[in-house]
Amino acid sequence: EGVCFYTGSLEGQDGAPSGYLLHQLADKRSLDFKTGGPDGTDVDGQSKLNYDLMDEFALGNYQLQSGNCPSARKTKERIAQLMYIPMIQGSLRYAYKVDKLQGGEKEKAEGAAFAAAVLPRVHAANSDAASKIYNNLRVGASSTNHQEVKAAFESVYSQLGLTCADIGGLWNEATNSYYPGMGPCTDASTTKVVTETNSTLAIALGTTFGVLFALALIAVLYMRSREKKGAPVFKTEMVQNSAST
Repeated sequence: EGVCFYTGSLEGQDGAPSGYLLHQLADKRSLDFKTGGPDGTDVDGQSKLNYDLMDEFALGNYQLQSGNCPSARKTKERIAQLMYIPMIQGSLRYAYKVDKLQGGEKEKAEGAAFAAAVLPRVHAANSDAASKIYNNLRVGASSTNHQEVKAAFESVYSQLGLTCADIGGLWNEATNSYYPGMGPCTDASTTKVVTETNSTLAIALGTTFGVLFALALIAVLYMRSREKKGAPVFKTEMVQNSAST
């Protein structure tokens, strides 16, 4: 029933983009924040969140059927943590729209709705962060500072059990880049990709230079061996004749 209430009946077996519940919302927001695909780095396809949640649902089902209730409770808590991702993404998106893209009543209303869904959880983690988000996105707010909203959310990601990579950054499809100041924040989840890339490059360069060194060493040893046998690769007489001519 948990899976049914999360996905709805319109998604179908392939998760086609035609639903109205949280499954579809997660896919929509992943397009806005470049968190699609199994690795959470794509701007199309199913959201990484939905991949992760289906795995958690399957794990929880197995734990319940095997009578492992303590582990099932932990899995349930993890599922609840992950479900906040599109709420945070929606809050960030509409904070930026209202602040920088002349968002009107619709954008202000959507920002307030998304923020209201996640504010109790943020308040439990940090009341100051919740106040900043509320003051910027509440109904009737006199102004909205998207950077203040972004910083407030980022300050509680760890308490919410989330990472910068889970949320991503607000993606501008027209420019194929993040909106100014709205890229993903930095933590272990986002630096891991850079570290892995640098490690791969280091391995590749190390292997290349290692092979070149080995070939050079083999060449030197071969020439030394020929010289000991009295048949050097480069004969002095040939060099002198070449010089005289």
